[in-house]
Amino acid sequence: MELLVLLLCNLLVWRVGETRSDAPEKLSPLAPGALSMKETFLVLSLHNKLRSKVQPPAANMQKLEWSEELGQLAGARAASCLEGPTPPPAPQLGWNEALLPVGTGGFVSVLERWFAEGRGYNYGTGHCASNATCHHYTQLVWATAGRLGCGRHRCLGPHGPSEAFACAYNPGGNWEVAGMPVLPYKQGPWCSLCTAGLSGCFKSWDHGGGLCEVPRNPCRMSCRNSGRLDMSSCQCACPPGYTGRYCQVRCSGQCLHGRFRKEECSCLCDAGYGGAECGTKIQFPFHACDVRIDSDCFMVSPEADTYYGAKIKCQEKGAMLAQIRTQKVQDILAFYLSRLEMGNRVTDTDFETGNFWIGLTYKTSKASFRWDVGEPSSFTSFAFGQPDNQGFGNCVEMQASAAFNWNDQRCKTRNRPGTHRPVAAGPLSQQPWELASAGCCAKPVAQEDPDAVPSLDHGSEGSPHGSPAQGMRD
Repeated sequence: MELLVLLLCNLLVWRVGETRSDAPEKLSPLAPGALSMKETFLVLSLHNKLRSKVQPPAANMQKLEWSEELGQLAGARAASCLEGPTPPPAPQLGWNEALLPVGTGGFVSVLERWFAEGRGYNYGTGHCASNATCHHYTQLVWATAGRLGCGRHRCLGPHGPSEAFACAYNPGGNWEVAGMPVLPYKQGPWCSLCTAGLSGCFKSWDHGGGLCEVPRNPCRMSCRNSGRLDMSSCQCACPPGYTGRYCQVRCSGQCLHGRFRKEECSCLCDAGYGGAECGTKIQFPFHACDVRIDSDCFMVSPEADTYYGAKIKCQEKGAMLAQIRTQKVQDILAFYLSRLEMGNRVTDTDFETGNFWIGLTYKTSKASFRWDVGEPSSFTSFAFGQPDNQGFGNCVEMQASAAFNWNDQRCKTRNRPGTHRPVAAGPLSQQPWELASAGCCAKPVAQEDPDAVPSLDHGSEGSPHGSPAQGMRD
């Protein structure tokens, strides 16, 4: 009986809050455009409620968390009565805005209007019905958006008083690749494609839907070879000479033209040399990229190879395995690779179907995954349950069966490579980057090279086969 009463009370509070929110509320005088604590809770809760109701169901929809920083940006945007461009920093943010006559309704009505745009959205094609608007809906249900901030403000205009509503999402969405809209989420059973960092599954009180959230279960692992387990990060700090997630791999090898970095179990090659042992003379072929994302160029190999083989092939081209540093790049590459798999461009049948190496490996001495250049990975997109070090694998692949989220894998597994290079102008001594994963490669582009990829205009987004696509923002 006590449980039933609590559930009924929760339902009553929701409905009462929903009703009251439609009436104009007095906002805090300390921050024009800011929401009250009650309205903040309501707006966040309703966002997550609507995100858990999309059809077809979403396999990777994240639970939104409130951001005070985004709330301040959205409040300032609303206080401007939506005049002028959206405030910086804009590149990684998505926006939803509305300007309505006073009395039309509060944030509940606005959010329901944005969500109702989904009736005209065709998930199969990614397009909206003719003469209809869907960009508010797709931003509201953009799966990889994890933080939210909103604001509202009463404005005076020539047609009478109105209310400005603004919501900022980080990271944003509504991207296109070569004129083709990127789908806002992956279709599938709820929470079936959550990443490792968001492997929990949040469900509302009625057990409907499911949103990926930070897991609450503790570490279930131990470190070998006198490694020390950091309980706060669930990572092993390995002694010198060992690496791997569990400190199970002993470092060995030589560097023919370079020096051995014992703490990272890898070679730092001299200029002009590459390969796992710095024994390969680097050449710099320049060729068209498959996908451009902002100032980066990504290329994909049709052949399968081990991580080491892929790394050597990239370095032979003056390149390195792909580095994915933002959710935007992950979204666009995952979308492109999924379309690539449909084309069946594989020429080597002896490989893990559809998986692509990236230049990320586990560094025991740093107790973290790091890019091949030695920099830490501040962004990750591991699949649910990963990294779990299957077969003592220290290398990382983009896994087709997990919507191209990441999986730690044995480095000797044969996957496909791809290439990425930042597009930049400079002397030949500043070698262009190219990113490959037996899989993907990256390299700088010099001005002297006649086939160098030209710099893209500001705002250009990912595009297959070298054709820049423009990112959409609200």
